[in-house]
Amino acid sequence: MKSLVSRTVGTVIAAKERGATAVEYGIMVALIAAVIITIVATLGSNLNTMFTNVSSKI
Repeated sequence: MKSLVSRTVGTVIAAKERGATAVEYGIMVALIAAVIITIVATLGSNLNTMFTNVSSKI
């Protein structure tokens, strides 16, 4: 009987940990995407300014 209770509790705890891990990975992916979007937007703006300066000097 103890074994059955232990297995049931262990299964419930393992399922909760898998759910928490999935949420953590989701948050990590969202943060990485936000950083990439910020970098690309900044880089695009800087490149546009650079090409505008070059074309005006030509």
